[in-house]
Amino acid sequence: MSTISRRRLIVGAAGVAGGLAAGGLVGCSPAGQLVAPGSDAVHRADAVRRADAARRADGQRIVTAQLTPQPTTLDLGNRTVSTWSYGNALPGPLIRATAGDLLRVEVANLLDTSTSVHWHGLALRNDMDGVPGLTQDPIAAGGSFTYEFTAPDPGTYFYHPHSGLQLDRGLYGALIIDDPAEPGAYDTEWVLVLDDWVDGTGRTPDQILTDLMADPGRSGRHGMGDGSMGGMGMGGMGMGGMGTGGMRSGLLGGAGDVDYPHYVINGKTPAAPSTLTAKPGQRVRLRIINAGTDTAFRVALGGHRLTVTHSDGFPVQHQEGDAVLIGMGERYDVTVTLRDGVFPLVASAEGKHGQGLAVVRTASGPIPPATAHPVELDGQVVLGTELVASEETRLTDKPVGRTHDLVLTGSMAPYRWLLNGKAFPDADPLVVGEGERVRLRFQNMSMMFHPMHLHGHTFGLLGPGVRKDTVIVRPMETIEVDLDANNPGQWAAHCHNLYHAEAGMMTTLAYRH
Repeated sequence: MSTISRRRLIVGAAGVAGGLAAGGLVGCSPAGQLVAPGSDAVHRADAVRRADAARRADGQRIVTAQLTPQPTTLDLGNRTVSTWSYGNALPGPLIRATAGDLLRVEVANLLDTSTSVHWHGLALRNDMDGVPGLTQDPIAAGGSFTYEFTAPDPGTYFYHPHSGLQLDRGLYGALIIDDPAEPGAYDTEWVLVLDDWVDGTGRTPDQILTDLMADPGRSGRHGMGDGSMGGMGMGGMGMGGMGTGGMRSGLLGGAGDVDYPHYVINGKTPAAPSTLTAKPGQRVRLRIINAGTDTAFRVALGGHRLTVTHSDGFPVQHQEGDAVLIGMGERYDVTVTLRDGVFPLVASAEGKHGQGLAVVRTASGPIPPATAHPVELDGQVVLGTELVASEETRLTDKPVGRTHDLVLTGSMAPYRWLLNGKAFPDADPLVVGEGERVRLRFQNMSMMFHPMHLHGHTFGLLGPGVRKDTVIVRPMETIEVDLDANNPGQWAAHCHNLYHAEAGMMTTLAYRH
């Protein structure tokens, strides 16, 4: 099979966009005609599920924001980089609303290329999802677009482009949807955005993808396997494991594909960490977002145990642990009661060298060293697949009307990552009908972990029932999830290692009429 180029992905998506712009069908299948983002079904569904049309009543609060993706220069703490960001800040502006508010976000694109904004984790209406070629035309260089939608479920979310590898620059920010009924049993709150950083350090994300396509060894890769079932090849112990990279496999059975020079928390490296100042005894809510492109993080606060309260925005039965493992695109809310002192909050790059650092300060004292390694990192680690849903967030009992297998395969040489043996845009859509209970069976037949993300929906993991929109599927693991097909349109489903997605590991959940 020939290498799948980034241009091919974009051109393929543009072909789909032509169907959308004409107001016609995205396509046809034996199951029937597919629902386009601009169709009546999308807006009718909103009214049924108390979304925009139903909520836009007198008295609805309007929350406005402006985003300006642009070239900029940022100080990461120990070096200055030329990159892209929203305004001149990293992360971008915090956008905050309450469930039921109307969000109106104006985007003015100051880049010299097209872009978009995806509202990661929100089950919003399809034509506002921000996927060029699938749900909207791209926002052209110098152009603008206004996203307008009613904020649905409360929780911790974030926003980022869905255009190539732009997320692996500085284009991301936190989106918090508050619950008006939440008791707020904490004294203060801190939003932590984790990221792996390479842009402006001598390589760009696009150069890395080109190198991976041409020669995976040039990426400085630290993965465990070559991604295929039986091959160790160049991606085996010689390039990862405990070979030349000296990497541990960690809890995920591998690392990622890219060796990043920096890991940042709220835009700062360990050389100049962000600091949370509070008082001893205060109860703090940490909203942790992994905006990284190729890196899972193990997060711990020295001298403290964490209590996980939410996963991907939804409440879970409270789970205590020393650390939490968070994959790309996942979000966790945790609470902690602070002790007296100065403590390192570390986001260790799972399976790689390096870490991000922030500081929690409730007393005077020196800043922890950049290499601080709290013992909690080696203690009890909470995994998202082990969490149990709170009773109010479990899906109701309902017969499964349709099951789709998503077989995840790939290799490092050639660099290709596939869903059901095909690369996007050639992958077959996962066709569903409105009102169905749908089961997705993620079968990872590669030696790389994949954080699988579904747009426009949350799903419940079979067994624990925890509601998520992004789930880590470890090597040779099968995870089954159920969802209710209650949000018509065309929805991206892909690996949130964006290098994998760009190399083909993406398809669509496609509603039919």
